[in-house]
Amino acid sequence: LQIWDTAGQERFRSITQSYYRSANALILTYDITCEESFRCLPEWLREIEQYASNKVITVLVGNKIDLADKREVSQQRAAEFSEAQDMYYLETSAKESDNVEKLFLDLACRLISEARQNTLVNNVSSPLPGEGKSISYLTCCNFN
Repeated sequence: LQIWDTAGQERFRSITQSYYRSANALILTYDITCEESFRCLPEWLREIEQYASNKVITVLVGNKIDLADKREVSQQRAAEFSEAQDMYYLETSAKESDNVEKLFLDLACRLISEARQNTLVNNVSSPLPGEGKSISYLTCCNFN
């Protein structure tokens, strides 16, 4: 697992473009107390569309829920945005570690599920062990 945190900084723009191609998942994080960070999301989505695989899993994370009294971006607005973009949405507090582990576990489960699905799709023409019998698969978690 490789995680690259560019903090949205312009100086990492050329680096991130090369990593999009091999990324299986991308986490777009905005600050719930900063409207401007939310307004930059469409620009990042355009870049993802341009450079990343069309199968990349994209997650939207609203951070700094420990500062809810200073919230500028409503949870409903972010949820609607993420749904319109077909992204999983979660709010976290990096400072308090709220939902951070959940974010990575859910993402890992989604990646495993996608890998299994791709394996099944790619092996459709191959005979399956026990062909004609029902096959059950275990899942590692629920991903809402």
